Amino acid sequence: MPKKNSNAGCSPSGGECGCTPGSACKVESVLSVDERGQMVLPKDVRERAGIRTGDKLALISWEKEGAVCCLALMKVENLSGIVKNVLGPLLHERD
Repeated sequence: MPKKNSNAGCSPSGGECGCTPGSACKVESVLSVDERGQMVLPKDVRERAGIRTGDKLALISWEKEGAVCCLALMKVENLSGIVKNVLGPLLHERD
């Protein structure tokens, strides 16, 4: 059973996969950034996440007190559902 990490930087509103504060979000690995700003996602993580060559990923950041405190990657194809969930209620307020 995966260990839960209460300090994980999960989306405050949850996401397509149901990742919410207190869920099984965990540190997968530690990545190094090279001089060109590039990093490599481990093969096992790419496979479990279904990330293939040519896939587009969105980089999502959260700020706290004016500084970025957390970064997350999400497949671009999953963004449409999240945008709809967040903006949908706002658009209906105008009706």
